Parts: sequence; structure tokens; C-alpha cells
Amino acid sequence: MRPLIGVTTSELRPSRLATTRRHGEPAHPEMALGMTYLRTLDAAGAIPVVLPPVGTDHLAPLIERLDGICLSGGPDLDPAAYGADERHVELGPTEPSLDAFELSLVKLSLQRGLPILAICRGSQALNVACGGTLRQHVPGHRQTALATEATHEVQVVPHSRLHRMVRTRTLAVNSFHHQAVDELGEGLRVAATAPDGTIEAIEGDGFVVGVQWHAETMVAHRALFEALVSAASRTELRAAA
Repeated sequence: MRPLIGVTTSELRPSRLATTRRHGEPAHPEMALGMTYLRTLDAAGAIPVVLPPVGTDHLAPLIERLDGICLSGGPDLDPAAYGADERHVELGPTEPSLDAFELSLVKLSLQRGLPILAICRGSQALNVACGGTLRQHVPGHRQTALATEATHEVQVVPHSRLHRMVRTRTLAVNSFHHQAVDELGEGLRVAATAPDGTIEAIEGDGFVVGVQWHAETMVAHRALFEALVSAASRTELRAAA
């Protein structure tokens, strides 16, 4: 059996389908999630399933059916989620209700010991869920090149879980973020940094890994998803025992 990996989507866009609304009615919001996440997880040996952010009432029974979590990229987290008093002028649009869903998902997944791979915003959400904070604006970290192209290198911490997965101290990555981890959340450690010192990867006990870059778009980083699937397979076996 392939493990079941839940994939978050924290991005909403106006629907362009005229058939879903009456003439003159404002566009309804719809979920947006790049198919690359799903295809990459499928290629790594998982069954990916999208987790709709419809509220937290049914989160616990939902998580009971999953073997692992992939936190996808998306919009900025609202600073209120980590107790920031001021909002940076470069802060983008936020969706506090989506933040609440995702943060609750992370906390419950950690309590259950589910393997977690967090990508870009997902890595930031992981840190905030653990009580950490974010830098609201980091200039110069949003590339104009294609997502399949690496634009800078990160230094991977020796003997970290990330290091064991990628098997290198220097890793070429892409970069599409303007926020980043500031104060680390409880139980988390730095796993990689950019040349300017920006935290680019974090990890916790068990299989809990967050990377700031979009690993799903880079074939050379498939090992991260394969490691998630391997850890999730062990979760599935424990549940069946």
C-alpha cells in the first residue's frame, strides 16, 4: 500500500468559471495548488490527497487517516499569528482563517508524530505552529528565473536530517520567498542557511523538515519527497500493526 500524504493549500483565487455564478455576481473563491506537488509525491510512491481548509472541527479524524503531511507554499502568514505588533509595508495579502487551519493541522500532526515535509510558506507555518516568529520581509530572495532553475546555494548543517537526505554540505536551490524564519520554534533546529545568514531549512525530532525553497520543482531534490514517503510508510505499518 502506498502511504496517504495530505497536501495543504493555503492559496485562494477568484474563480474564472462563469458557470459557477450568476451574471454580475462577484467571483467565488477557489483553492489553488500547483499540480507539481501532487505529481512529485506520486512519483515518490505516495497517494497525495489535497486537504481543503474548511475549518478545524474535523481535523483530528482526518489526520487519523493520513500517514504524512506536505505543507505547500502560499501567501504570507498574518503577523498576528506569531504576535507581531506591526505589519511590514511589504507584507502581502493574508488569510487569517487559512492560517488558523494550517497551524492547527501542524500542531495535531506533531502530536500524532506524523512525518512532515514543509515547503516555503509551509516551513514558515511549521515554525509559527511551534511558537516561533518570522521576518516579515527579506529583500533579494525572490528570483525571476524559472522555478526549475537554482539561483543560489545554501549551506547544509552537518549530520542534520537534511544532510543525510541530500548528502552534500552545499546545495543549489531556487528562491521565491520574501519572508523567512526569525526566532526558532520550540523543538526546531536550523538545518541550512543562505550566504546572507537567512535560515533556509529547519527540522525537528522524528521526520519534521521544512525548506524555504520549492523542492517540488527541482528533480535533484526528489530525495526529500522520497524520504517523506519512506517515513510515512513506516507510519502506515505502525497503524496497521
